[in-house]
Amino acid sequence: MATQEKFALITGATSGIGYELAKLFANDQYNLVIVARNADELNTTAIELTQQYGVEVVTLAKDLVQREAPQQVYEEVKAKGIQIDVLVNNAGQGQYGLFIDTDLERELDIIQLNVSAYVSLTKFYLQDMVARNDGKILNVASIASKLPGPWQAVYHATKAFVLSFTEALRSEIKESDVTITALLPGPTDTDFFNKAQMQESKIVQEGDLADPVQVAKDGYEALMAGDDKVVSGLKNKLQTAVSNVMPDSMLADTMNKQQRPADTNS
Repeated sequence: MATQEKFALITGATSGIGYELAKLFANDQYNLVIVARNADELNTTAIELTQQYGVEVVTLAKDLVQREAPQQVYEEVKAKGIQIDVLVNNAGQGQYGLFIDTDLERELDIIQLNVSAYVSLTKFYLQDMVARNDGKILNVASIASKLPGPWQAVYHATKAFVLSFTEALRSEIKESDVTITALLPGPTDTDFFNKAQMQESKIVQEGDLADPVQVAKDGYEALMAGDDKVVSGLKNKLQTAVSNVMPDSMLADTMNKQQRPADTNS
């Protein structure tokens, strides 16, 4: 087991960026609390990380779409006597389609997962961290936070919330030794697009998806350095730079063309 008693809690840790972040923490001998919906996938991930890195891995099978789940996570971890030194809010989902056609209940679940769960877990753990003047939080946002997103209007809006929320909290706690960092990936080769039923979009069919290993590395390094945020990937850095000067209406129209189904006219 890890010689130090530091723990990182990571949501959505069984696949994609969350899984790659879990490996980076384990490689640095952080013990882990990993949270996801599927107990079997959690157990498989825990066995792999324990065997490969020799760290303790605690699993919590929770569906963060459920409003009570974040508090259950906090209370169950506390009951185990575990202090969380790093919180990684990573779990998130989207839904593809025109807003007038998409399912409202699904979108409300996405808001619960992408926004409310982040707020709840951050509230619980940031209070503890500031009280002891030590700790780090990584909130996985997206370059979607800087871009109005036709065909993914609710998802982009949730990520804009995450970025604004993170930047505000960073200012509030700047007199402490606690840091909070936002990670802004672009389109990444994960299961996100399958879950969002987005495989037909141009951004998937014609785009160049990032490697989650590199995205996780960028986020991990920024977190450990105490940076305010990091945009992963040169192309995404350029796109977010352009977003700072281009009118929002033009940005939205550009994203509309990029995200519409690939078999439609541009």
